Amino acid sequence: MTVQAALLLSCIAFLVTHFLLSHPLRGPLVREIGEKPFQGLYSLIALITFGSMIYFYHRCGREAPLWDAGNIGWIAGTILMWLAAILFVGSFVGNPALLGARGPRGGPYGVLAITRHPMMWSFAIWAVVHLMILAQPKSLVFDATIIIVALAGALGQDRKKARLMGEPWHEWTAQTAFVPFARGLAYPGTIALVGGTISFLIATWVHPVPAGIWRWIG
Repeated sequence: MTVQAALLLSCIAFLVTHFLLSHPLRGPLVREIGEKPFQGLYSLIALITFGSMIYFYHRCGREAPLWDAGNIGWIAGTILMWLAAILFVGSFVGNPALLGARGPRGGPYGVLAITRHPMMWSFAIWAVVHLMILAQPKSLVFDATIIIVALAGALGQDRKKARLMGEPWHEWTAQTAFVPFARGLAYPGTIALVGGTISFLIATWVHPVPAGIWRWIG
């Protein structure tokens, strides 16, 4: 088996186990072994499958790029990664979709006024930028997996919350957008803006390849 095939199988395993354990198998397993043991099992399987994705991704080595992103791609990627960092940090502030959250309270504010799935979109945007800049065959497989998990997971989360919460979640979706900025521009909030900007600057500064603004200012 080639390393590329191993990467593909690892990505398929991650996708299949993630969706099976998130939806059809979650209820039966929780009833059988309990919530906390299930969370431990879920985390262990996710760690193993995602870890194998990373391992085989690096084992593939550097591949010939399929296209050249150029300066335009790097500029677009920098802006998008900054947005992703803001969405990620802001997703921890008043997010009713987080595990253990009680549900929507009041109208959307902060990054939730941009999208009701800020964390999922931060992952998807990161993967899109990663794929756009690297443009290697292995990136098509790895990053496409992240995009599918993030966006399909957000859709699945909407259905699950609607089933569990009923009308309050339907009211929440009527006030919020699935796609970022689909309901217009919104201020992400000071915590998200400042925290996201700092996180973005640090992450791109320690990145093994010059990225973000550091690509131009050193």
